[in-house]
Amino acid sequence: MARKTEEEKAKVCAAIIEAVSNGIPLAHACKDNKLGLHTWYDWVEKNEALAASIARARKAGHDVIATDALRIIDEPPPVTANGASDAGFVSWQKNRVWARLQLLAKWDPKRYGDKLELSGDQQNPLAIQTIERVIVKK
Repeated sequence: MARKTEEEKAKVCAAIIEAVSNGIPLAHACKDNKLGLHTWYDWVEKNEALAASIARARKAGHDVIATDALRIIDEPPPVTANGASDAGFVSWQKNRVWARLQLLAKWDPKRYGDKLELSGDQQNPLAIQTIERVIVKK
């Protein structure tokens, strides 16, 4: 495969950053631009500005995916002939939203992951106690 010129490389980088900022997964964006994922990572490793750009694009893309999940969940289900909601459609939409939220929690845990916080209030702070088992022989 022929090496890309700096101009071609810049165009591919801009296209990938644009796609990722619109919620397209990086692997898909690379494939759409006929660039191997390993090559992309090599480029990012050697270029701090590109690394910063893709980090910003990913953050924006995650927001797009979260907004998409809201749009999906707000979409009313079609009504069947007997007037009931289509249960299959509801399950499908639920799975689509669940998958997006799970990916967001993995890709960006600080913003989209579950947070477990153990703390007490100021009047009754949590106290750590040690329980020790002592075996007494007769």
